[in-house]
Amino acid sequence: MRFGIVILPQDSWRHARRKWQAAEDFGFDHAWTYDHLSWRTLADQPWQATVPTLAAAAAVTSEIKLGTFVASPNFRHPVTFAKEVATIDDISDGRFLLGIGSGGTGFDAFVLGQAEYTPAERHGRFAEFVTSLDLLLRHEEPGSGGVSFRGDWFTAVDARMVGRPAQHPRVPFVIAANGPRGLGLVAQFGAGWVTTGADGVDGDEWWAGVRQMVGRLEMAAHAAGRDPQTIDRYLSLDSGGSYSLQSVGAFQDAVGRAAELGFTDVISHWPRADGIYAGSEAVLDEVVGTFDEWRS
Repeated sequence: MRFGIVILPQDSWRHARRKWQAAEDFGFDHAWTYDHLSWRTLADQPWQATVPTLAAAAAVTSEIKLGTFVASPNFRHPVTFAKEVATIDDISDGRFLLGIGSGGTGFDAFVLGQAEYTPAERHGRFAEFVTSLDLLLRHEEPGSGGVSFRGDWFTAVDARMVGRPAQHPRVPFVIAANGPRGLGLVAQFGAGWVTTGADGVDGDEWWAGVRQMVGRLEMAAHAAGRDPQTIDRYLSLDSGGSYSLQSVGAFQDAVGRAAELGFTDVISHWPRADGIYAGSEAVLDEVVGTFDEWRS
């Protein structure tokens, strides 16, 4: 089992720097931040930008992998975003993980004046976003004149990248998906799959839904002619109506259930002082001491 932590982009860098460095010192395998312009109940609180935060985190760490949890086409274009991703991957010396999803229907979906898209339209846009990023992040061949494509949602004309990719053939994609069409993209493009489980349910019902999603992932992989075991599986432990770092016992129980379902990676959220993900850093300090027993 590998362990990840989400550090919400709420602190000024003077204070956030400590958390990113501590995540590495604690022995987390990967650290993430949300890729939103604002988020739910925290919309009226400070909220920093994702890309500069990850670039700064890359500059003050040396081993921990870093990622977006998760980026979407709600307010991003693949050409500009691919160059930002490639630059962070270069700064981090190949430690970047690109978490990507179709985009929620909250604040980010309308802040730029977008129309309200149907589920089919949102998936079509997402599929094109993933396909375009896959092409761009492999980088253009020297002398090719750049990368061009024209789709229903995105267009590029002789787009240029930033030299050879830091990771080959490109940055790994960790794709968020629950339904069959999204899981098809995971099977085609994903180094990993990440899920927060079903919305609106908790407890045993949430875990039962996660189990069903694992089965759907395996069916999608087989349909694509891919071994399901070649896809890393990431589970957000804080999405089933409870907070994994409320106690060491709660964390151990959640990790155990994730392991039984075949997840390779689990992700928790850094404790906040109050509100969502409220908890104590003392519990976080205790929890990291249990990592080795799950890794053995």
